[in-house]
Order: sequence, then structure tokens, then C-alpha cells
Amino acid sequence: MQSLKQEQILIKLKRLSPSRLAEVADFIDFLQQRDQERQLQQDYAKTSEAAFNKVWDNDDDTVYDNL
Repeated sequence: MQSLKQEQILIKLKRLSPSRLAEVADFIDFLQQRDQERQLQQDYAKTSEAAFNKVWDNDDDTVYDNL
């Protein structure tokens, strides 16, 4: 199924003008960059979670847990 979809996309790409192909390439680059940035954000959040737990998990601030 995946290869059929890829084949359909390739057929459509072959019909595009060079300037449109450049736009498609730019859009693909944009999507990949956005995915990388989202992954980095998730990685940073996971990495910092332990450090924040030390700050947030304390008896003095338990009153805020119910807000």
C-alpha cells in the first residue's frame, strides 16, 4: 500500500515544472525541519523533567497541587 502511494506521488512530481518542483523541495525541507524541532522540544522536556520534579515536588508547595 505504501509503495502505491509513493508511486502516485512520483507520477505527480514528474508532471510539475522545475519551479514547482523547487517549491515542493522547499516544503519538504520545511516539514523535516518542523519535525526535528518538535522532536528536540520533546527531548528537552523529557530531559528537564527530572530536574523540575526536584523543584516542584516538595512539601512546601503541596497547596498548589490542588489548583
